[in-house]
Amino acid sequence: MKKFEFEIKELLSRIIEVEAENENDAYLKVIEMYKNDEIVLDSSDFVDSEINKFELKPFI
Repeated sequence: MKKFEFEIKELLSRIIEVEAENENDAYLKVIEMYKNDEIVLDSSDFVDSEINKFELKPFI
């Protein structure tokens, strides 16, 4: 039998509300929370999936 490779992609999404002095500070706060594992997306955040045949593309 032949072997075939497929790539599976999943999209997870969650809306996070934070308090901050301005939008940039809020953005930095969310980044820090995510880096520190205070925000961890899981199966309840599932939005979509995609399955495609995997092919290595040569560098040109």
